[in-house]
Amino acid sequence: MRLSPVKRLVLETMWVLDKPAKAVEVAEEVGLGFPSVMMHILGLIKMDYVKTPEKGHYVITEKGKKALSFPEIDGEKAQQILEYLPAERSFHFYADFEKPLNIFATSLQDFCDKISKVDVSSIEFHTNRGDFEAWLTALGDIELARKTLLIKERKVSGEDLREKICEIVRNRYEELLKIRQHAIAPN
Repeated sequence: MRLSPVKRLVLETMWVLDKPAKAVEVAEEVGLGFPSVMMHILGLIKMDYVKTPEKGHYVITEKGKKALSFPEIDGEKAQQILEYLPAERSFHFYADFEKPLNIFATSLQDFCDKISKVDVSSIEFHTNRGDFEAWLTALGDIELARKTLLIKERKVSGEDLREKICEIVRNRYEELLKIRQHAIAPN
């Protein structure tokens, strides 16, 4: 079934939140009124794209994630995304055009560590240019790249931007570790 633009936005927002959330929280993130968002959440529940793990809280289901059309990540792909990179494929942080900070991330884990320490103006610079999405796409993580794009589209800035990017990268890193571990664990 095809998603309306608003239902897709609500579903993507729940996916970015990556935790059970109240409808009012989703409405705040989406920027729409509570009644409208609640109506779309109820429609997404009927489609089995959203479930209620506890009263008043909603979370995206695996079927909902598949409806967003991201490629599946297996153990081999998770390993590829998590591996250390040579200098030419690392993420290089800049303060502005032609102003390198001489800080670079050699892996997704290293990226998460550097994001938490680099000057927030650098994070804003790279977010506004789409550099994070481009680098994450090059790593092969379309899903994480899309999450950073959605944060950019919401015009998050300052320490809130750092916090959101740190959170989504950390959560994704942990998810990829589990996928990789599950793939190499004996049956």
